Amino acid sequence: MTEESFASLMAEDFTDHQHLEPGAKIEAQIVRIAKEWVFLDLGGKSEGVLSIGELQGKDGELDVQEGDRLEVYFLGIERNEKVFTRKISGAASIALLEEAWRGQVPVEGTVDKEVKGGFEVKIAGNVRGFCPYSQASLRRMDDASVLIGEVIEFKIIEYRENGRTIILSRRKILEEEREVLRQELQETLEIGQTVTGTITSVRDFGAFVDIGGLEGLIPVSEISWEHVSDLHSLLEPGQEVSVSVMKLDWNNDRFSFSLRATMPDPWTTCAFAEGTTISGRVVRLTPFGAFVNLAPGIDGLVHISNLGAGRRINHPREVVKDGEELEVRLDSIDLENKRISLSLVKADSPEEGGKQSVKDDGQQEGRDFQTYKKKAAGSDSPMGTLGDLLKAKMK
Repeated sequence: MTEESFASLMAEDFTDHQHLEPGAKIEAQIVRIAKEWVFLDLGGKSEGVLSIGELQGKDGELDVQEGDRLEVYFLGIERNEKVFTRKISGAASIALLEEAWRGQVPVEGTVDKEVKGGFEVKIAGNVRGFCPYSQASLRRMDDASVLIGEVIEFKIIEYRENGRTIILSRRKILEEEREVLRQELQETLEIGQTVTGTITSVRDFGAFVDIGGLEGLIPVSEISWEHVSDLHSLLEPGQEVSVSVMKLDWNNDRFSFSLRATMPDPWTTCAFAEGTTISGRVVRLTPFGAFVNLAPGIDGLVHISNLGAGRRINHPREVVKDGEELEVRLDSIDLENKRISLSLVKADSPEEGGKQSVKDDGQQEGRDFQTYKKKAAGSDSPMGTLGDLLKAKMK
């Protein structure tokens, strides 16, 4: 006998006689599908059985076939058969529920009603368990009533007083499912990839999105090409969106996405020319200047040095305000870095014009008075009093 065949026989013998504790989770292959049972190859010469009802959908059709592999939980030995399950459902015994608690086997239950602090759930026929709000979902539920009447899976996290007190958790099931998805994403997800997700919450600094397996942030700057003043007007929890992957930090669980990266970039079609004048709206004031929206998704900057009309100002708000319409000149355009420098175009207002006229008239009067004085000095006639001079000017 070769060393390889001897090792193979030893492995088969060990598998055939290994002791399985109730609740033990293993992977097995379907070798035969009968009328009531599905036979599983446990490795070596060992076999187990699984009720066919656990693999049938609501229409009675099987969702597996011979050769498929399943993750199953060991329940115990009945009629010399090793019996397995994917979850405990139906009218199970209290003893089976205790084994489900010890082995963390999923238990199927019906959410019966909402009670103080959580939900009352019927499991194993008429056995009552309690699921706290904190264990009903991965995050806070806005409407807890949506679970009433639902048949879902739980794990028993507390089992006391011979089954008179049973605490259930749906959250543990969801976390395990999420971890499987996360492992798959870690192998396939890449920077720049576009994925579909669901908005989970909206904050002032951005929105959180769940892509199934992990949750990340869409920063407010990555929501849209246009300036966004109210995120809640664009996004809401439960909304489905397509986002581009920006950052993947698996060690620190930090992930960020971009919504605007999936939209057309308005800068690629920008047709502005330097030196032209255009009307825009002030969308943001900063200590160094005012940003003016020129077209959807395109903003330019009027530097603070171009706002004071020659005088020094401490902040742009001294001259302009949010939402104000301005006439601006496009001084320079840098399409590569998406920057446009602007300056204000100021037309003289009627009020300013009136002030200028008054000033000019005063200067003219001064010139006329000097001329009159010179003429009077070169003639034989007296100059007269100041009053006479003013009367003459008035005439």
